[in-house]
Amino acid sequence: MINEKIKQAIQQYSEELTAIRRKLHSEPELSWEEENTTAFVCDYLENLGISYRRAVPTGVIATIEGGKPGKTVALRGDMDALSVEELNKDLPYASKTDGKMHACGHDAHTAMLLIAAKALNESKEELPGNVRLLFQPAEEVAEGAKAFVKQGAVDGVDNVFGIHIWSQMPTNKVSCPAGPSFASADLFTVTFKGRGGHGALPHACIDAAIVASSFVMNVQTIVSRTVDTLNPAVLTVGKMTVGTRFNVIAENAVIEGTVRCFDPQTRDHIEAQLKHYAEQAAAMYGATVKVDYIRGTQAVNNDEYSAKLVQKVAAEAFGADAVYFEKPTMGGEDFSEYMAEVPGSFALVGSGNPEKDTEWAHHHGKFNIDEDALVTGAELYAQYAWAYLTE
Repeated sequence: MINEKIKQAIQQYSEELTAIRRKLHSEPELSWEEENTTAFVCDYLENLGISYRRAVPTGVIATIEGGKPGKTVALRGDMDALSVEELNKDLPYASKTDGKMHACGHDAHTAMLLIAAKALNESKEELPGNVRLLFQPAEEVAEGAKAFVKQGAVDGVDNVFGIHIWSQMPTNKVSCPAGPSFASADLFTVTFKGRGGHGALPHACIDAAIVASSFVMNVQTIVSRTVDTLNPAVLTVGKMTVGTRFNVIAENAVIEGTVRCFDPQTRDHIEAQLKHYAEQAAAMYGATVKVDYIRGTQAVNNDEYSAKLVQKVAAEAFGADAVYFEKPTMGGEDFSEYMAEVPGSFALVGSGNPEKDTEWAHHHGKFNIDEDALVTGAELYAQYAWAYLTE
């Protein structure tokens, strides 16, 4: 199952792999702003002779055409950075842009996929089928995968595979259990309108601060008292904006938050209950309310066949000890948009190493990766594609 030529090629290109990752890390671009990253990927693919097309407005969709007929497998690597200030100022490849950094590992994903493409391209004559390469923008705003699907990224694709570097796992461990791994991630905004007035005359007002506070205190019981305890769910209120000054009864209150879960029926239930709780809180105090509930990413649910293939590839490529089973996370991932169209799987590759100070949480200003994990990720991309097409 493991292609030794691919393994040797990726080992040979390990220094180039690290150099690409460091270049991308030092030049972060936010979602839908990945112009330079897109141009770099295009130039790299062009030098390899791999056909590609630029997506709109950013991103690249490419195809390695195998020398023999067969299926098509897609490999996805995201490219966007975050609005986070890099705190690792002493790194020689630290972000050159204030307030922007690759705090989630997407620089690594792009670099690994480029080197995987280089290795696969060298073996394309023996390849029975095609490899679609998805260099995706805007994962951090949960919009890039949807845009790629609309632009035909997975048209004609039989299987899709993605990787995420994971600082909470030991370096070079590979996790891809069958079933849910990332939660659906929704956003909500609840706007209460009362009747403002002087702080000394509350009886003449409808205090939006009281209404909002009542809602926030009670809305947690949706999860604790109405959701099946065997279906994990999280409802978080992250922001509340109420009032204008100390002696004015607030007329308006705006609450923003997120809902995370794995089960579609639980997702429907929480949305309906949240709207119900908001309406009842408003009615109790004589206020009015508007609820905006936006469905973000779907849950990432690994196909059993694909997940087991990842585990088999990881064991053969890196040894049985490399296979790891990380618990599902309530984090969101728009890779789920591809899986709604095509069966596939999404793997985590560990990059946490206390000796290299790479166990910081994703999205933290000190986030960094153990670069030893880059070769593992690049080979996993390439060997999975080879294994899927040749099985």
